Amino acid sequence: MDRSRFTAALIFAAAGWLAADAAAQMATPPRPARAAATPQARAPQLEAKAIDLLRAMSASLTGAKSLAFTAVATYESPSSVGPPLAYATSSEVLLQRPDRLRVVTLGDGPPAEYYYDGKTLTAFAPAENLVAVTPAPPTIDAMLKQAFDNAAIYFPFADIVGSDPFKTLGEGLTKAFYIGQSKVVGGITTEMVAIASDQMFMQIWIGADDKLPRKMRAVFRGDPLRLRHQVELSNWKLDPVIAAEAFAAMNAANAKKIAFAAPKPVPPAKKATKASANAK
Repeated sequence: MDRSRFTAALIFAAAGWLAADAAAQMATPPRPARAAATPQARAPQLEAKAIDLLRAMSASLTGAKSLAFTAVATYESPSSVGPPLAYATSSEVLLQRPDRLRVVTLGDGPPAEYYYDGKTLTAFAPAENLVAVTPAPPTIDAMLKQAFDNAAIYFPFADIVGSDPFKTLGEGLTKAFYIGQSKVVGGITTEMVAIASDQMFMQIWIGADDKLPRKMRAVFRGDPLRLRHQVELSNWKLDPVIAAEAFAAMNAANAKKIAFAAPKPVPPAKKATKASANAK
């Protein structure tokens, strides 16, 4: 996957109508180019228990033809006083394999709705009543890649909604180890796993019984500020009955159409010169 993983950079960095400051705060951190393997490179240190849990999680996710869950994502953004600020969004996610996805998001930013029906991807901003529609490829995996490449759209749970979460998360791993159990996250017993690559470090909480992801927390090596990104996953429903119209953007029928593109950054305000300041 050539987009940054899991970043809770959140989906609002996606459409042209968003303010540039929000886009900057929620933009996905650049993923560094992978270094070429050398004869001196260390062999990956992958604990069997950690890998087995990742495989079991992937199997639980892909074993269902349809999924519904809530994703609460928290991400950090630089502040003027030093320590980062934290922002959060809550997304209601509905998925039907291999070619349906709906994401309705609220939180610290403008609300956003996304509808993918196997043919088109629709991005709707209800507050501004703006909509952007673009042709989309026939699978969720291909759609996610196209959306990121063409419009900077990234969902913080993207790594677990594709056709092979184990392959996505396991790409380029240099280390994976089992941490232990937790009884705090989601109010259930979870198994904690840590994974690392040359691009990121991530901790994952996996349900001990259902093997579903409950929390993911990551730091990206390409980010000089080492900002932390986190998503909590709850209200899981496997194979729910889904209405045929669930992936249609009904609320956007009368919205103003705009181009489907990445937001353009606003140039920084020019500082007043000393001469102009004196003139005032």
